[in-house]
Amino acid sequence: MHFEKLIITIKERREVLQVTQETLAKLSGVGLRTLKQFESGKGNPTLLTLQKLADVLGLEIGLKIKKMTRNDETGKNSI
Repeated sequence: MHFEKLIITIKERREVLQVTQETLAKLSGVGLRTLKQFESGKGNPTLLTLQKLADVLGLEIGLKIKKMTRNDETGKNSI
């Protein structure tokens, strides 16, 4: 999932559940300023922060790690 889509998903889920930013911040233990920056696309939350928000909102975050090829390491396309 791209970062922009993650931002939209978390914000939309919060709004669907009718949870304010203040309430989500309090329930998740994430700072209100951090949450506001994240939802505005300006923040750079850690995976732990994302997980805390997702837990409160009933979301699941999956992480996919791309296997690098030798060409990826040298900066060349592997396709």
